[in-house]
Amino acid sequence: MADKGTLIVFSGPSGAGKDTVLEEFFKRKPQGVWKSISNTTRAPRDGETDGIDYNFITVDDFFNVVDNNGMVEYTKYGLNYYGTPKAPVDEHLANGDTIILKIEVEGAGNIKKLYPDAVGVFIMPPSLEVLENRLRRRGSENDEDVQRRMNIARNELTFKDNYEYHIVNDELEQAVNDLCDIVKALQNNF
Repeated sequence: MADKGTLIVFSGPSGAGKDTVLEEFFKRKPQGVWKSISNTTRAPRDGETDGIDYNFITVDDFFNVVDNNGMVEYTKYGLNYYGTPKAPVDEHLANGDTIILKIEVEGAGNIKKLYPDAVGVFIMPPSLEVLENRLRRRGSENDEDVQRRMNIARNELTFKDNYEYHIVNDELEQAVNDLCDIVKALQNNF
């Protein structure tokens, strides 16, 4: 599929800081750069807003979109479904924008098949111990959930070499600066 914009696939294990890095990145108001808003069947966490952080929808509504070919990709992560609505992605690319998709590693492989020019950015914690501490500090998961997410994270980290760029989120400001540098290198419009 030919497009004029740049598609960035932004992935990493749960707790690596994907949301925080993107939130700080977008506070800098980069021109022509958009964040894709994923659909999810999970409940919002404290501070999350429907339509800004995610589109929080029911399982039935989620699969209605899937059945109508309205998702670029979707996956089950833990106990919930996550997916990328297709229409906004294609619209931004057609407008020459840069769009950042925050998705899990399974979905990233599907994106690369549909959008071969997509560029992967993998964010990771400085260590698994730091990752586990971050997950526990959230307070939104019980011990069993944390251990399940840690097992998933160990697997996800094995996919990092499938991404063109890596960011270690040890210091938030540096991680955001690294993302800015990557976007500048790709688009030269930030």
